[in-house]
Amino acid sequence: MAERPLTLMAVHAHPDDEATGTGGVLARYAAEGIRTVLVTCTDGGCGDGPGGVKPGGPGHDPVAVAAIRRRELEASCEVLKISDLEMLGYADSGMAGWPSNDAPDSFWQTPVEKGAARLAELMRHYRPDVVVTYDENGFYGHPDHIQAHRITMAALEMTELTPKVYWTTMPRSTTRRFGELMREFRPDMPEPDPAEAAVPAEIGLPDDEITTWVDTTAFSGQKFDALAAHASQGENIFFLGMGKERFSELMGMETFTRVQDPTGAALPENDLFAGLR
Repeated sequence: MAERPLTLMAVHAHPDDEATGTGGVLARYAAEGIRTVLVTCTDGGCGDGPGGVKPGGPGHDPVAVAAIRRRELEASCEVLKISDLEMLGYADSGMAGWPSNDAPDSFWQTPVEKGAARLAELMRHYRPDVVVTYDENGFYGHPDHIQAHRITMAALEMTELTPKVYWTTMPRSTTRRFGELMREFRPDMPEPDPAEAAVPAEIGLPDDEITTWVDTTAFSGQKFDALAAHASQGENIFFLGMGKERFSELMGMETFTRVQDPTGAALPENDLFAGLR
């Protein structure tokens, strides 16, 4: 009987999230022979439609958008050499405060235990050694990201599995650089209020609170190409405008908070699989 491969499972909310937050680690660990499993919870139907038409705008068809985004997601998975793609197929809930949050078939309205039971089934099948998802705030407050966090943590409780568990995050030093880049590539953005400059950003963590720093510089090109595969959402992926070289400089390190670890690996660490190999 063949030995079971080490397995990474990433649980994301929408098509394109896999590339933004974890494209580097998915590509790196696939190249190292680790099985990479991506679970995408929603269909992405609240994304931009052809020609950049926005959700709720004339001609926006969530079903057609979801079909486009599925094809783009499959292309991204090919770029990142993801072993297995699982789609839960819930309706995209849209950004916080959108009417789509209240749609009865939306991911946000799905009972946590129902979504968790489906995810637990996948966890029992793949038996991941490492699970990655978002923190309690969904990294930046998106309802579907928060729900992905909730069902992931609930699913883990439903299984007998004890993988290493990580939440994606970003160093505050990088958050500040992102703000500068956003203003460089989008000059119409308002300048931050100086009175609020000392208020810590809600996104990310102070650098010294991050437990896990994974160097994915060698795979930045794949990450860039995976993002580019989501062409229908190009207006929202400003990273693509900076070109591969600058993208690699900024996005060559992926960072995480370790929240469960049966191995006792020392912190800080530079490998999600520290203590497992």
